[in-house]
Amino acid sequence: FFAGIVEFQKIVGSLIELVDQLAKAAESEKMKAIGARNLLKSIAKQREAQEQQLQALIAEKKMQLERYRIEYETLCKIEADQNEFIDQFIFQK
Repeated sequence: FFAGIVEFQKIVGSLIELVDQLAKAAESEKMKAIGARNLLKSIAKQREAQEQQLQALIAEKKMQLERYRIEYETLCKIEADQNEFIDQFIFQK
């Protein structure tokens, strides 16, 4: 009877030790998962900030393109006016 109790205590002790190891392993995996989730959130925020910067750059470049387009149209008009003036000057001679 006494041997049975000792054997039972050993089994219970082993079981408790196994449960403790599993709890530690689960806690370790939980911490890894939390770390991975935080990393993903950080990466998402970085990408969002980068996207906003790129959107601002695109808007700036579009405005620059519009200024260049207007400047080009103005220069084309000036060139046409000058060519017309040159043609009139040549025909007057």
